[in-house]
Amino acid sequence: MFVLHIALQGCLKGVDVEYGLTADTGGHIRYLLDLTRAIAGRDAMSRAVIATRCFDGFGKTYETPRETVMPGVEIVRIASADPHYLPKEAMHREVESFAENLMAFIEAEGRPDLIHAHYADAARVAAIVKERLGIPFFFTAHSLGRVKEEALRASGRECHGMAERIEAEETALREASLLIASSRDEAEVQYASYLGYDAGRIRILPPGSDLEAYANAEPSPSVDAELARFLLVPDKPVVLAIARPVPRKNLAALVKAFGENPALRKRANLVIVAGNRADIADLDGDMAETMRELLLLIDRYDLYGTVAYPKHHDPQDVPAYYAYARERGGIFVNPALNEPFGLTLLEASAAGLPIVATDSGGPNDIVETCGNGLLVDPHDHSAITEAILRILSDAHLRKRLSKSGARVAAAYDWRRHAERYDELVRDVLSPARSVATPRRLLISDIDNTLVGCLEGIRIFGDWRRKQDDLAFGVATGRSFHSAMAILEQENAPRPQVMITSVGSEVYHLDRSGVTYTADDRWRAIVARAWERDRAQDALEGLSCIRPQAPLEQRAFKLSYFSDGRPDTVRLVRERLERAGVRASVIHSHGRYLDILPLRASKGTAVDHVRRHYGLAESAVYVAGDSGNDIEMLRTIPQAIIVANHSDGLPNLPDLKHSYVSRRTHAEGIIEGVRHFQALARNACKPAS
Repeated sequence: MFVLHIALQGCLKGVDVEYGLTADTGGHIRYLLDLTRAIAGRDAMSRAVIATRCFDGFGKTYETPRETVMPGVEIVRIASADPHYLPKEAMHREVESFAENLMAFIEAEGRPDLIHAHYADAARVAAIVKERLGIPFFFTAHSLGRVKEEALRASGRECHGMAERIEAEETALREASLLIASSRDEAEVQYASYLGYDAGRIRILPPGSDLEAYANAEPSPSVDAELARFLLVPDKPVVLAIARPVPRKNLAALVKAFGENPALRKRANLVIVAGNRADIADLDGDMAETMRELLLLIDRYDLYGTVAYPKHHDPQDVPAYYAYARERGGIFVNPALNEPFGLTLLEASAAGLPIVATDSGGPNDIVETCGNGLLVDPHDHSAITEAILRILSDAHLRKRLSKSGARVAAAYDWRRHAERYDELVRDVLSPARSVATPRRLLISDIDNTLVGCLEGIRIFGDWRRKQDDLAFGVATGRSFHSAMAILEQENAPRPQVMITSVGSEVYHLDRSGVTYTADDRWRAIVARAWERDRAQDALEGLSCIRPQAPLEQRAFKLSYFSDGRPDTVRLVRERLERAGVRASVIHSHGRYLDILPLRASKGTAVDHVRRHYGLAESAVYVAGDSGNDIEMLRTIPQAIIVANHSDGLPNLPDLKHSYVSRRTHAEGIIEGVRHFQALARNACKPAS
């Protein structure tokens, strides 16, 4: 398979990448190199070409037409109208000329199976190539223009070059076969602000990471000596940040937080590793401005002797910086206004450092998955210092967060990333056929029902492939992207229908066999008489519940944590009734509480899907394990409760018709379907 990657921004080369050399020489380059290496290492027959710009001014490497990274991976530098290095804000002027020269390269070298565009202007190039040559493309934004625009405006900074970038991203939303996002925040919040937003065409595929160098990080005498130049008491705990000095990384907020809190200044040193520079005056505009701001703040708060800001570091020095902070009982901080993923968080965690990270972007997923740190509002300086001091002051918390970091290597693995990426590429190029006119329908909950046992998933997949007339779907409290991510991580079969957010949203698999389309008819049904804001206001201040994170809230779902009191549901319903709000209240696992439109539930959504396929109730099976499955299990006669159930489901009067499997998880689903099939066969036998 031949995949052509397009990446126009920054100084891209195969080895010894000079990260921070320019404002656009950042993590997307490392992602590209690691991805293509992982694919090549997995499949010796694959070919990856990274097409970037050829430009002068930064050395001969960036003027060299071709560079071999490893067998199967090559960088090709293609000329555009302007021969000089350009920042991303000016890149839109090069799109047409670069596209023409890229198509000439394709004509000479052979047609790729797929193009993968990285950043907005690469998407415009890919769209031109698609229109002319018919080659499909994937798009990875890495960071989005609307998000950056909002963050800069919130911080009082000017926005330049955003209109062209945002329009290019809208082009990607219209034209790409699939959009690859690195986090739920990107997929569900950031992209949602675009006109062309289509949730069913976005997949969350977080980058992998080679963390061995960081897990084995050791102090370096050269790093120790460099920091000793700055710090009067070098043995104090270290608050460490590593990022390019650009406004989005919000390093100034960290300096302000440190400078404004005497307790933190007394307790710790601050170390900021912000790219490489010879002279600030020679840096790109944003980088120069950011460095000047940092130095002015250091001077304003008189932080000399407690803050280090080295001018140079080599890539091999980075693990040593993490080790330096770890040996002194320090922590790592990423205060970015928005962080699309957060690779440095993985590195720091692998090295044994607890983290404090922005609650905007990928860190939400990392902290949820690994439990390795605390999330903060990057605009709130006091929240940043409170989180840092909380970890520094609590030895047990620090130890727990440090140990949790060991999970990152398993959670963010390049081998698994390469497998899932390859599957998506092959599925787009050769889509599997779905059941067009099913005679039966199976809808299953995901967590602790379909997934939870790897062997059970494997057995279920084999069984599912033999059910030619069966449409398979899921019904879950998770959002669409969260559900899709867990299904792909667990190697579960791809559902033909997805009922998500506790039945408030429905998606159908497209003919492509890869992307999904939201069910607008169902959306119109659940929207009737739904007063979300009034429901939220009615529950404000109720002590037995607290809101879940903004990422868990949906247009037709308000989500809370409950304190487990037996009268919680009653108190919530009384509040809603007093306010005149008609809504459903779903409580599950003794902890999660969801407020939904009156017409929305897993049960009503399953019945909607049943009617969509024109099936009788007797042709539908549902399976679940917990309280938020009750409506679904109660509605359908062929209800299956897996053996590992909770919330006392088998004892509920409304569920007496259910079959309680002897097996757990996915094998329990198969057992239940076979049970009801046997009942149906026996009912059809003539009486003797």
